[in-house]
Amino acid sequence: MDVNAAGGSEAGASPDKIDALADFRTSNLFSPAEKVALELADAATGLPHDVSDELFERLREQYSEAEIVELAYIVALENFRSRFNRSLRIEAQGLYCVLPGHRGAKA
Repeated sequence: MDVNAAGGSEAGASPDKIDALADFRTSNLFSPAEKVALELADAATGLPHDVSDELFERLREQYSEAEIVELAYIVALENFRSRFNRSLRIEAQGLYCVLPGHRGAKA
């Protein structure tokens, strides 16, 4: 499990939910609010980055304006970190966090 997954665990995400992230759209583990936030992350991360009007309206159904700004900031920050590190050829540092009871944990 990587550092971001460990942080998610500390914030209350179950190991099952972390394992299901790749299939969030079809998983019943995620609420409608979580699904639309993850859709925002996908839309803003992909190339070209495009958050459709339809997606933005669904965000507005689940979140306040301030919460949407915070979500967009978090997505942009993670994209910055990823692209910055890749541009400078900074490889993954092999940081893993083993949490008791997590099926996917690596030592």
